[in-house]
Amino acid sequence: MKPTTKTTKILGYLGLIASVLVGLGEYFLHYSDQILGHAEHYEFFRFVSQNNLTTGHFLAVIGLPLYFAGYIHIYQMLRPGNETLARMVLGIGFIAFAVGGIWIGSRSSIGNIIHLKNTIPPAAYQNLLDHYTSHMEILVKVLRIVIAALSVVFAIAIIKGGTYYKKWMAICNPIVILLLLVLIGQAFPAIGKHMLPILMNVTHFILFTLSLLQLNAYIKDKH
Repeated sequence: MKPTTKTTKILGYLGLIASVLVGLGEYFLHYSDQILGHAEHYEFFRFVSQNNLTTGHFLAVIGLPLYFAGYIHIYQMLRPGNETLARMVLGIGFIAFAVGGIWIGSRSSIGNIIHLKNTIPPAAYQNLLDHYTSHMEILVKVLRIVIAALSVVFAIAIIKGGTYYKKWMAICNPIVILLLLVLIGQAFPAIGKHMLPILMNVTHFILFTLSLLQLNAYIKDKH
C-alpha cells in the first residue's frame, strides 16, 4: 500500500469520527420528545436539560476539527482525477465546516436563553431571539448553499474520471444524501425525530463510510 493511500484512509476515519462526535453532540443539544412539535422560536430547547446543552456543546467542539481531516481525505480521493476540482472541493468543504462550526458553537447559548425566558423582560427576550436569528441561524441557509455547491463540484470531479471513486459515487454526493434523508425523516416521523436534528452529521457519516469503502475497493483492485 502506498503511504499516501494509507494516510488517506486514516484521514477518512478521522472524518468518520467527526461525524459521530459532532452528531452525538448535536443530538444532546437538540433532541427531546417534543422536538417536532415545538420547532418555532427555538422552543424545543425548553425540553433539553442544561446538562445536555453543556455535554452536547463540548462533544461538538471536540469533534468538529476532525471534519477538516475528512475533507482532506476526500481531496486525496479526488486528486488523481483533477487537481483543480479536488482543491475546489477541499476549499468549499473547509468553508462549510468553518461556517458550521460557528453555528454549532452557538447552540448551547441560544438554548440557555430559551431556558431564561421567564426571567427576562419580553422585549429583551425577543431582541435576543431576533439577533440570534439574523446573525447565527442564517448560517444554516448559507451552509446549505455551500454544501450544494460542493456537491456539484464533487460530482463533476468523479464523472470526469481518474479518481479513486467509481463513477456511481457521483450520485452519493452530500446534497443528494441529505435530501434523501430529509424525505425518509418526513415519511417516518419515528425515525425523523432522531435523525433530522443531526442531519448534516448523518449525511457525512454515510459519505465518509462510502468513501472508505471505495478506497478499500481501489486498494484491493491494485493487489
